[in-house]
Amino acid sequence: MIHLTGATVVLPDRLLTPGRVSIHHGHITEVQACRPGEGRELEGHFIVPGFIDVHVHGIEGTDALDGADAIARIAARLPPFGVTAFCPTSIACTPVSLREMLAGVRVARETRRAGAARVLPAHLESNFISSDFKGAQPEGCIRAPRELRPGDFSGADILDEIAAARGDVGIVTVAPEIDGVLDLIADLAHHGHRVSLGHSGATYAQAREGIAAGARHATHLFNRMSPFGHREPGLVGAILESDLVAAEIICDGVHVHPGAVRAAVAAKGASKIMAVTDGTAGSGIPRGQTARLGGRRITISDAAYLDDGTLAGSVLTMDRAFAMLVKTMGFSVVDAAQMCSTTPARELGLDGFGAIVPGAVADLVVLDAQLQVVETYIAGAPSMGV
Repeated sequence: MIHLTGATVVLPDRLLTPGRVSIHHGHITEVQACRPGEGRELEGHFIVPGFIDVHVHGIEGTDALDGADAIARIAARLPPFGVTAFCPTSIACTPVSLREMLAGVRVARETRRAGAARVLPAHLESNFISSDFKGAQPEGCIRAPRELRPGDFSGADILDEIAAARGDVGIVTVAPEIDGVLDLIADLAHHGHRVSLGHSGATYAQAREGIAAGARHATHLFNRMSPFGHREPGLVGAILESDLVAAEIICDGVHVHPGAVRAAVAAKGASKIMAVTDGTAGSGIPRGQTARLGGRRITISDAAYLDDGTLAGSVLTMDRAFAMLVKTMGFSVVDAAQMCSTTPARELGLDGFGAIVPGAVADLVVLDAQLQVVETYIAGAPSMGV
C-alpha cells in the first residue's frame, strides 16, 4: 500500500487540501482528508491525474515516423513531462511509412516497457485533408479516398493499411469537403475509429455534414482550418457550437492566443476541450537545434518550423501546457486537469483513467508549487522515464 499525503489533491470537481491518496495493486483505493504522519509527505504539492496527450508527433529528437522502435522510444521519454498515456501521431505519409509506424504502435502497446507511458491507438493526421490547409503536411502525400494514381499510391492503399491495423488506429483527421470523405467518415466511425475534422477549408454547412456523418473530434482548433466569421462561421463555428464534438487546442501560446483559448472554453466548457501539445521531435531539445518531422527538417524556436518558415507543430510538453493553462490563461487547476486528463480519457473511452477517484487506475502526477513535475506514477509505480 502506498499513501501520498499532505498534498492538494485535484479532484474532478474540487480541491482536497490537505489530502491523501492511497494506492494498492495499481489502483486508487482511497481519497480522503489527510491524516498526518502516514506515507510520503507532499505538503506544498499538487496531485493531478496523469496527463493524456492525444496529439503528439515526437519528443527529444524522436519522431513517430522514425522507424520500428520510434513509438517505444517516445513512450519511454514522456513520463518526466507528466504524460502517462498518449496517441502517437503521424503526418500524411506513404503506405509503407504508415505500416511501419502502426506496427511499432502495436508492439509498444503489447509490450510496454517498465516506466514508459501507455501507448494508445494512433492518431493519424491522415492523407485525406485539404491542400490549401495542409500546413506542414507534405503535399505529395495528400489524397482523396477514391483517387487513383497509377504508379504511385492511392487513397485506397492508405485505407488498406488502416483496415489492416484497426485496433491500433484511434483518431483519424480528415477534411469533410474533400470528395468521398463524408462516406469515409461514416465508414471509419462504423469501424470504431474516432473521426476528427481538421486541416480543412470546410464551410459551416460542410462541417455540419461531417459531424452528422459521425465526426466527434476536432484537430488543433483554430489552426489550419476555415476561420470563424459572423456571416460564414466556417469549421471553427461548427465545432464551437456542437455538443457532439470535443476539440483539441495547442496550449503553447504560439499556435493559439490565450484569449482565443478562453473563448473556446467559454463556448464549449472544459468538458469538451482537450489540451494537446502537437509536440514534435523538437520538444525537449534546445532552441536553435534541428530535428525531423516525417523526414523533413524542422528548426526549434518558440515552436517548430520547416526550412521555408511554415509552422510545423510545437515544442510544447504537457507539463508546460498545464502550467500555461493555469498561469497564463487563468484557468483553475481543476479545469486544467480536466482538459489535460479527464476530457481526453472520457472522449477516448478510457474507463478508470483521467480522474482521481477510488477504483481508478493510479496514473498520477505530482507537481510542485510552481507546477513542475516531481514524480509521475503509472499504475501506482513511480516512473520518470527509462
